[in-house]
Amino acid sequence: MTDAQGRVTKDGIRIYDVAEYEGMQAAGHVAARILDEVAPLVVPGATTAVLDDFVRNRVEELGATSATIGYRGYKHASCISVNHVVCHGIPGPKILKDGDILNIDVTVILDGWFGDTSRMYVAGNLSRKAERLIQVTHDALMIGIEQVKPGNTFGDIGFAIQRYVEAQRMSVVRDFCGHGVGRVFHAPPNVLHYGRKGAGAVLEEGMIFTIEPMVNLGRPETKVLSDDWTAVTRDKSLSAQFEHSVGVTADGVEIFTLSPADRFHPTWG
Repeated sequence: MTDAQGRVTKDGIRIYDVAEYEGMQAAGHVAARILDEVAPLVVPGATTAVLDDFVRNRVEELGATSATIGYRGYKHASCISVNHVVCHGIPGPKILKDGDILNIDVTVILDGWFGDTSRMYVAGNLSRKAERLIQVTHDALMIGIEQVKPGNTFGDIGFAIQRYVEAQRMSVVRDFCGHGVGRVFHAPPNVLHYGRKGAGAVLEEGMIFTIEPMVNLGRPETKVLSDDWTAVTRDKSLSAQFEHSVGVTADGVEIFTLSPADRFHPTWG
């Protein structure tokens, strides 16, 4: 199947020309650079609104556009999810306390390409249980990315993540998933972070998508608050998430959202 922008698989997944990966590299670099630069502002006493203002300004200064401002009525340049917030936390007057952990999720549009990434931060001192959660979540993402190569399936990605996380006595969130990305914000496929080996669509060179596991210290169940955005753990256990945008290459994977300063993990750098 083809359309104006090239081939689409029977599962509705767009196949990009690998030569176009340069556009994703540029967009991913901008998003990752912004997440590098916001890190020094994540301190006890800061508000999540201040962090979002910084992100908004840097998106504009770097010649990009925020993909989230105006998306389904959303008004902010980032999602900031603190402690037991799983994802889609709305920036505002919340003041960070010592020991808070938070995910900052940013998507920019640069020359029509969407760079989507998120990572964890710590305000002040990191508790041992939070440190372990963050490490397991980071490692789960990288284990999932290791499965990305032509001939593997999306089920292979989810299976690898789920097996690793549950072996650490933590849980993988089922209610949210990764997604196709590229010249659109959200597209097929849904990239589940759990599943069966060999299940789902087969990976092909030219597929672009996010992998973004959300891992809870407690049970996997979530609920969305009355603002229709903020998702939290039902048991109020801590949650963490890391996200990369990736593309399938002829023999493996390219990560478009690597940290320019090597600060993708909060204890690095």
